[in-house]
Amino acid sequence: MGTSRAAARRLATAAAYGGGSVGLLGGALWGVMKTEASLARKTIGDATGKPPSGDGVYGRELMGDVIDFAMLGDSAGAGYGVASGLDTPAALIGEALSNITGHPVRAACHAFVGAQTSDLDGQIDRALAYEPKVAAIVVGTNDVTHAVPPAESVRRLGAAVRRLRDAGCEVVVGTCPDLGTIEPLRQPLRSFARAWSRHLAARQTVAVVEAGGSSVSLGSLLGHDFAIAPDEFFSDDRFHPSETGYVSMVTAMLPAIARAGGVDDEDDEALAYTPGTVLPVSFAAKRAAHQSGTEVSGAMVGGRSRGPRGRWAAIRRLRG
Repeated sequence: MGTSRAAARRLATAAAYGGGSVGLLGGALWGVMKTEASLARKTIGDATGKPPSGDGVYGRELMGDVIDFAMLGDSAGAGYGVASGLDTPAALIGEALSNITGHPVRAACHAFVGAQTSDLDGQIDRALAYEPKVAAIVVGTNDVTHAVPPAESVRRLGAAVRRLRDAGCEVVVGTCPDLGTIEPLRQPLRSFARAWSRHLAARQTVAVVEAGGSSVSLGSLLGHDFAIAPDEFFSDDRFHPSETGYVSMVTAMLPAIARAGGVDDEDDEALAYTPGTVLPVSFAAKRAAHQSGTEVSGAMVGGRSRGPRGRWAAIRRLRG
């Protein structure tokens, strides 16, 4: 997520002139979209300032090799809106991962406010200097609000995941949130934002799994809780998560991150996913885009990674 005051205006413009697979709007509907965007801008305001740093070594007292962890992406990865560095996603994951693995974890956040998928290359340049074992990426919102064609966005994401994997780093991607849950967006702008963000999330999953990473559907970050308790899970701007919202995001991603860090499902209760179902990745991606907390990763069937419909993928759903 990025400069949220301008996001609604860009969404309305994208809806009017088209982008990706989302069609063109007529003049009357365009006028409605402009009005809704203006109202949303006044409510959301601007995302300003830099989130506090959560960088550091967690579990210093633990024995064993240090696990280097990198957090990449946009303001949701950086933890925009929290007051303490200890409440940022990098810190929350670093602390939890050290507890689960029994190893100290060195967490470093390279995500920043306003980042798009095209910014991942620069973030990876900085991250690879520390040879991370595990990286988490949360990105996509600003691609939607800037009307980046989904094909370009997912191509860049796939290349980023592949680059990290080639460097020996395991990768977990939190897919684009469902922007249809953003309260200041009214209809029809909200429906447009939901359709585009879900479409991007499904395509992100395919690109990530094909590149050798795992994806976790953040859906509506995570829709049910955010919908029934927006005061608790959203920050004051109703666009970015609150501290509780970031905990929900990390909770959804943590089992996949722990597995990437070398922990088997049976080793810790924190890996709270149900046993998986194996489907072609395109089918798995569509299901994950509509079910928050769904992990999709590569799988083998009969000793083969691909079937007649492409890459095999295993789906795991977060329990609870």
